[in-house]
Amino acid sequence: MDNIDRRLLELLREDSRASFVELGGKVGLSEAAVRRRVKNLADGGVIRRFTVDVEVGHGAGALTLVTMSTAASSAEISDRIRSLRAVRKVYEVTGEHDMAILISGSDISEVNGTIDQIRKMEGVATTNTMVILRELT
Repeated sequence: MDNIDRRLLELLREDSRASFVELGGKVGLSEAAVRRRVKNLADGGVIRRFTVDVEVGHGAGALTLVTMSTAASSAEISDRIRSLRAVRKVYEVTGEHDMAILISGSDISEVNGTIDQIRKMEGVATTNTMVILRELT
C-alpha cells in the first residue's frame, strides 16, 4: 500500500459515495486506475466491507466491553464480531476489558440480539454493555 492508496482510503472514509472519477481527480489518477486500486484494496482485505451505517440517533446503539478468556485469539474473535450486521466498530483496548464494540441497530431488540450473539461466542468470557442514550456533539 502506497501513499495514493492511503489517500484513497482517507477520501472513502470521508465520503464513501464518491465516484471513481471524483477520487481520481483528487489523487491525480484516471477512473480506471482508481477502480483497479480500490478493487486491489478490497481483494487484499484492506477494505473488508462496504456498509451503510445507521446513526445512533436513528435507532438504538450500545457500547459493549468484551473480556476474552486467556486462551482466546483476539484476531479470531474480532473477525467473528466484525461479521455481525449491527457491529459498527471493534476496538482493541487496554485496561480491564480487551475490546470495545460499537453496536447500532434499527431498534433495541436488534442491538440486544447482537450482544447475545457476542456473549455466546467461544472465547468471550464476559461482556459489559452500556446503552447509548444520545450522542453529544
